[in-house]
Amino acid sequence: MPSPSEISWLIPVLPLAGSCLIGILLVSFSLTMNRLSKPVSLLLTSCVGTAAVLSYTALAEQLKGADDVEALLNLPGVENINIQIGFGLDTIGAEMLSLISTTGVILMVSAHIYMNRKKGYAHFFTYLGFFIGALLGLVLSPNILELYIFWVLVGISSYLLTGFWYDPKGLSNTAKNVFLVDRIGDIGLLIGGLGLFWKTGSLGFDEIGSRLQEAISGGNLSNPTALLLCFFLVMGPIAKSIEFPLYIWRPDTLTTSIHVSAVIHAATVVAAGVFVIARLQPVFIAGTTVVTTTNLSNLIG
Repeated sequence: MPSPSEISWLIPVLPLAGSCLIGILLVSFSLTMNRLSKPVSLLLTSCVGTAAVLSYTALAEQLKGADDVEALLNLPGVENINIQIGFGLDTIGAEMLSLISTTGVILMVSAHIYMNRKKGYAHFFTYLGFFIGALLGLVLSPNILELYIFWVLVGISSYLLTGFWYDPKGLSNTAKNVFLVDRIGDIGLLIGGLGLFWKTGSLGFDEIGSRLQEAISGGNLSNPTALLLCFFLVMGPIAKSIEFPLYIWRPDTLTTSIHVSAVIHAATVVAAGVFVIARLQPVFIAGTTVVTTTNLSNLIG
């Protein structure tokens, strides 16, 4: 029988699958699905609740000293480039999964009370479930490729939630601001990830860190380039964690509903930005050797 950590890939799959199913039904049977508010909320809340139970069982197993789990498969159709997909779980990841899934259940229950009998109920829950599933997938990402994919999905669902009510109060402009700032961070993260893959030939976090260290020590990567790649990488977390100068979207989100505001900037997204920094720690540790071994004036000159 597989351990909870070995089946942790189900944690993001459940809310994502539930949200995609409801989304397909909304497109196909819009009028009927809009009347089925309680079944929709029950299904998606159950998916997130089951993910929370799995998260806590995996966390308990990790805290007892279980080995980290990583399952990778070579991406089919790509022979010349070593690209793998899969999932990975350690103690930090299990803690983050528990935080996101618990927050998701609480928000879904409160959103059901708040959104009851309101227009667009099923659409709102679909966006919320997809958002939570994307965050959970982000935590289980074993490499920069998957992390970036789920990072973009988190940004898209944030945009959909923020602009859910298109009214004269300016929520459409709020959604645009969130979308644009997110894209700035996404572009930085993409450039940094591609640059590291170009220089190290790897996508795994630990492997990139060790190879980056070797490239810097061996003189195969200049110090300014190494620092620039690290700077691009950190742009994504800066945008999500509301840090200068990419903080301008936070005041705008306060005009949205309390559930959207809570899930975007008060709980999970900010924590996700911090988590990505922790996950990319091997890369940043390698980058710090540039600062500690190089005179700053020489680096700039």
